[in-house]
Amino acid sequence: MIRFFSIQIILIIITAYNGFCQFNMIVAQDGSGGYKTVQSALDAVKDGNSDTMTIFIRKGIYKEVVVVDARKGFVKLVGEDKYSTILTFDNHAGTKLPNGDTLNTWTCASFFVYGNDFYAENLTFQNTAGFTAGQAVGLRIEGNRAFIKNCRIIGNQDILFLSGSGVKHYFKDCYIEGTTDFIFGASTAVFKNCHIHSKKNSHITAASTNNIIPFGFVFFDCTLTADSSINKVSLGRPWTPAASVTYINCEMGSHIIPEGWNNWKNPANESTVRYAEYNSSGPGGKKDGRVKWSRQLSTEDLKKYTVSQILGNWKVE
Repeated sequence: MIRFFSIQIILIIITAYNGFCQFNMIVAQDGSGGYKTVQSALDAVKDGNSDTMTIFIRKGIYKEVVVVDARKGFVKLVGEDKYSTILTFDNHAGTKLPNGDTLNTWTCASFFVYGNDFYAENLTFQNTAGFTAGQAVGLRIEGNRAFIKNCRIIGNQDILFLSGSGVKHYFKDCYIEGTTDFIFGASTAVFKNCHIHSKKNSHITAASTNNIIPFGFVFFDCTLTADSSINKVSLGRPWTPAASVTYINCEMGSHIIPEGWNNWKNPANESTVRYAEYNSSGPGGKKDGRVKWSRQLSTEDLKKYTVSQILGNWKVE
């Protein structure tokens, strides 16, 4: 019996060891890893690295502004648990810095990604500036080919800023909540099986897609919900005239307005925006009442909307 338990303990130790061997670095606030902050681990990644550098982040609330430098590609962050591994800060537009600068939409994020081929899993990206703080970005991505999996992106206005034009991203099994225009920017991005939660009567997206870019934000099999008091939310309004947003096989709560979309108080946008849906379901997914300048895709149209066609030859799975 003693020998049996000894072997069992050895196997547990070996399994744990092998699990940690897959990580290049470990971040832990209690000092049990090689680094106590996420930024210090990222700073240790060699500039120009071409091999994936995997950083494991143990449970904790990491209150720090984090920047993945443009010279540091192929960074992979893996949290111990998405509910209790939280990367957070409380910046917001209008904040005065000690050096005299004032934060704006592009500089107020809690977490910045400038490097290409970034990957994140089992993490919460958060901005705690508050409901009335105005623009307060939780995650801003400028680099190309970011893959965000099983993460939470939470806050209020402008929480997810996909700011790079011509770059592509993939969000899978994520929870994203916010108030006004909380998914916005110029990037091409696929959202697969994500939960999109509204906390204010406002707009979910504010795409600024360039007119030469074929796809903006595309939501596949997503669920749209809202706080119980919320009942007037649009699927999107155009930050720029050629904004492109598409919802495919998404379930929409009663908070989505019958019209579906908003022209941002500019009728001229109605002739240039690229807003579309296919097989929307739920109380907010009814075709009747949708604005005439949005499209209901046909099954033939749908052939153009595959992950591989939207993201190109980038292998996301």
